[in-house]
Amino acid sequence: MGIFRKCSLDTASAYEKYSDMLYRLALSYMQSDSDAQDAVHDVFMKFAVNSEDFKNETHLRSWLVRVTVNQCLDALRKRKTRQYVQLDELSDSLPSSDNHSSDDSAFVLNALQLVPEKNRAVIVLHCLEGYSVEETAGLLEISVSAVKMRLSRGRDCLRQILDKE
Repeated sequence: MGIFRKCSLDTASAYEKYSDMLYRLALSYMQSDSDAQDAVHDVFMKFAVNSEDFKNETHLRSWLVRVTVNQCLDALRKRKTRQYVQLDELSDSLPSSDNHSSDDSAFVLNALQLVPEKNRAVIVLHCLEGYSVEETAGLLEISVSAVKMRLSRGRDCLRQILDKE
């Protein structure tokens, strides 16, 4: 029967189904492709050795999102004391306004990296991944009103960033 009595997904199936979503979420926090991949890898390592019984796939998905967020926050806390990024370097990573007309989605995703992380996570889950406000609140373990406020603040911040370009 294995470790998943009620949820029938094994590690490989869960990886196939959720890895892209978790990668995008991790990338919104980590702002680095390799760091995001490492975070997702660590999440699935925890999933593989986890002995928790998941009630259904929604419970599993919520657990994976929560562990991904926690993994990213832990990694950022560890990195914060060791690594600094100059603002000049960060602004150089954004495409110029001439380039963003040809690839608006890449431009917006790069601008999204400048949004504060707690607002960025809500935008990624709600706007990019399509979770409802209530689902986003549950995944991040915050209130519905906090999700709405963070969405509003995140959108305002993103709008200001995009207007500058």
